[in-house]
Amino acid sequence: MNDEIAHQITPELSEAAVAELITVRDMLRWAASQFETADLFYGHGTDNPWDEAVAVVIPAIELPLEINPHILDARLLTEEREEVVDAITRRVNEGIPSAYIHNQAYFNKIPFYIDERVIVPRSPIAELIEQAFEPFIEEPMQILDMCTGSACIAVATALQFEDAQVDAVDISPEALEVAKINVDAYGVDDRVKLIKSDLFKSLPKKQYDLIIANPPYVSADSVAELPEEFLSEPELALLAGEEGLDCVIPILKQAADYLNIEGVLIMEVGEAQDALEAMYPEVPFTWLEFDNGGEGVFVMTKEQLLAAKDMF
Repeated sequence: MNDEIAHQITPELSEAAVAELITVRDMLRWAASQFETADLFYGHGTDNPWDEAVAVVIPAIELPLEINPHILDARLLTEEREEVVDAITRRVNEGIPSAYIHNQAYFNKIPFYIDERVIVPRSPIAELIEQAFEPFIEEPMQILDMCTGSACIAVATALQFEDAQVDAVDISPEALEVAKINVDAYGVDDRVKLIKSDLFKSLPKKQYDLIIANPPYVSADSVAELPEEFLSEPELALLAGEEGLDCVIPILKQAADYLNIEGVLIMEVGEAQDALEAMYPEVPFTWLEFDNGGEGVFVMTKEQLLAAKDMF
C-alpha cells in the first residue's frame, strides 16, 4: 500500500463511527465505502469492496457468511460495534487479509482456522473436490496432499471421501501446527496423517490413487510486485525460484513413482503455467477450466508422467 496516497482510518474517525453505525447493514455499508476509497487489493476470496465488507464484518460478530437478510437490520451492541470497526480499521490501515484478522477462511464452503503461518486458502481445486474429482478418478482411497499448508484440501477431501486415507505433507512445521488444528476440528485425525517432508524426500514409498499438489509457484520477479496483502503470507509458501517452478519440476519428476497404475496427479501452478508450457512444450498437460474462476491447474495420469519422465 502506498503510504503517500493510501486512505487511512484515524482513531478519531473510528470513535465517531462507533457512535453512529447502529445495525449490521450500517456497518456493511460503511465498510464497503472505506474499502472503495482505500488502496486495497482483493485476492483472498473476494474481488470487490462489498464482498470484502461481508468477509470482514460478518465474522467479527461471529455470524456465518450465509445469513438471513433480516439480520442485516439487527442493532449491534456497543462491544460488537467496536469489534467490527476495529476489524475494518485493521483491514484498511494494515492491509492484511481478512482471514488473518478473524483467523478464519472458507474453503469448499466450510470454515478453516488460518493465521500467518499459512497462506490464505483460495485454490480452484475446491471446485474439483465438490465434483468428487470426476471424471478423472472414481472413489480414491489413498490420497496425497502435497504442500498441504492449513490442510484445507486434505480435510475437505477426507470429508468428501469418507473412507479415504489422506497423507498431508508440508516442509513447514509451523504450517503443520495450523494443519493439526483443522484436522482435529473436523475429527478426521484418524484418516488424515500429517507428515513433515521436503516434497517426497521423507515420504515412505507408497502408491496413491490421487496426488493433489498446490506447491509454491510465484517467481522471483512476481514476488517483488506482490500487493501488501500477499506479503503478509509466508514467503516459503509463495516463492519458487526465478520461474516459479522450483517445486513443480521435482513433483513432476517423482509423482509417477508414488501413483498406482491408474493414479492421477492434479497440480496447481497458477501464474507459472506459461513458464511450464514453455519449458516442456511436448508434455501433454491437460489444463482445467473452472466455473467459479481460477486457472493454472492441470491433470496428468501416471502413464503420461512416465512417458514424459525423460523430459523433466
